Amino acid sequence: MKRSHFTLLTLMMLVLSIALYGCGGGKTGTDDEKAPADEQSSDTPVNGGSVVVGISQDLDSLDPDKAVAAGTKEVLFNVFEGLVKPDKDGNLVPAVAESYEISPDGKVYTFKLRGNVKFHNGNLVTADDIVYSLKRCAGLLDTTDPAVVVESALTNVSDVKKVDETTVEVDLKEADTELIGYLTSAIIPKDYDKQDTAPIGTGPFKFVSYTPMESFVVEKNEDYYQAGKPYLDKVTFKIIPNADSAIMELLAGSVDIFPYLTDTQAEQLKDTFTIAEGHMNLVQGLYLNNKAEPFNNVKVRQALNYAVDKQAILDLVAGGRGSIIGSNMFPGFAKYYEDLADKYPYDVQKAKDLLAEAGYPDGFSFTITVPSNYKFHVDTAQVIVEQLKQVGITASIQQVEWASWISDVYVGRNYESTIIGLDAKLAARDVLDRYESKAENNFLNYSNPQYDDILGKAIASLDDKEKINYYKTLQTMLNEDAAAVYIQDPALLVAINKKLGGYTFYPVYVQDMASVYYKAEE
Repeated sequence: MKRSHFTLLTLMMLVLSIALYGCGGGKTGTDDEKAPADEQSSDTPVNGGSVVVGISQDLDSLDPDKAVAAGTKEVLFNVFEGLVKPDKDGNLVPAVAESYEISPDGKVYTFKLRGNVKFHNGNLVTADDIVYSLKRCAGLLDTTDPAVVVESALTNVSDVKKVDETTVEVDLKEADTELIGYLTSAIIPKDYDKQDTAPIGTGPFKFVSYTPMESFVVEKNEDYYQAGKPYLDKVTFKIIPNADSAIMELLAGSVDIFPYLTDTQAEQLKDTFTIAEGHMNLVQGLYLNNKAEPFNNVKVRQALNYAVDKQAILDLVAGGRGSIIGSNMFPGFAKYYEDLADKYPYDVQKAKDLLAEAGYPDGFSFTITVPSNYKFHVDTAQVIVEQLKQVGITASIQQVEWASWISDVYVGRNYESTIIGLDAKLAARDVLDRYESKAENNFLNYSNPQYDDILGKAIASLDDKEKINYYKTLQTMLNEDAAAVYIQDPALLVAINKKLGGYTFYPVYVQDMASVYYKAEE
């Protein structure tokens, strides 16, 4: 199968929706009137100006290959680009590369580089920079920093070669037609060693400053290859972990954009801000440590699924917005998505029966660890606590700082349960391969040899219909094993200064400031 110039590539058939905690796609409007987001294009953009964007967590690294948190990647999206990058409809479009081809056996990717792309230091991007960048993020350098996070999909890369000054070849150990979704990884200079403190990329904005727990500031890249963008001169990402503080700053006029609103907050702000609405295209769930008592018992996990009323969560936390889901896949991956939302209907008696069969007729107690900077997850936890009381389960909420959640839950796996949203790259496998038994990001400690076997077959398959069937089977297995209590693809509500236009929703967790502009005054 040969593909080039990106015109036929769509890794997923995305609905016009997207993220609550990263970005979202689909709707925008003010007050009670909602208008399609694309209608913002009728506004006349004005070049110049600065904006302040509120974000709810600190950055875990300025180096794009060391960042783990999706909240960091949403910001660094403005500074770094890969060979390809996503557009608002989920297509992967030219970035540092202008075209590519995949060999018929799915084992060789050949990239033709775009001419005259410059790094923020003014140097032209070369094929040697591409080879260095891809080898670094794939863990193939002899001196790779151990802090570099190697995506599991990229461990399949056997070599990266410079064919000539404008062509780079990526060789794989095994066939993988989805690897292109991971080659959005940042292209960086090969001889630069200060990415941790003064990052340099090729994106529309270049780094100015970073103050931990306060702000990340970028300015317009005057040499950006895409004509006319960005419009803004400067963007300050202001770190505001407390949602109530964010609302106060919005009302005071010190923040222009804030993308993490609850339904109540949106109602409070709708008269003074544009409220953009979409879906987050990530999976919010009550994630369970499958190795911890009593969650190592499948009947207990199934009981929790029957005990949680998902529609009530949507109604109470999100004003009825959002899409109920039943496995670790969201509707945005349309052709791969298996609708399992009705497999665990709310049923208190069924939950009690399963608990009795599991040896817990009187219920049990456990802790839900929740990052305190995400009010939406905290509110969801509070609803679940009340629902579980109906089946005799006592749950308590432990709110922790984001850094503690990363170290204790995600990395250390020292927890009983947690509520979080899991995002994904533009590859269906990315939402499912975290459940492979030995995956480093399998913080749920889920283990099923049959799952591992089918996942391997899905990744290796060159037949799209076969791959779709494998991925749907994997979703069903996670549902039947009740690996987690999958809740929803939540609604995204974003407050935007009414003077601004161009805010764009994406199928990945980003805040793209290159499209944002001040509207011409009438």
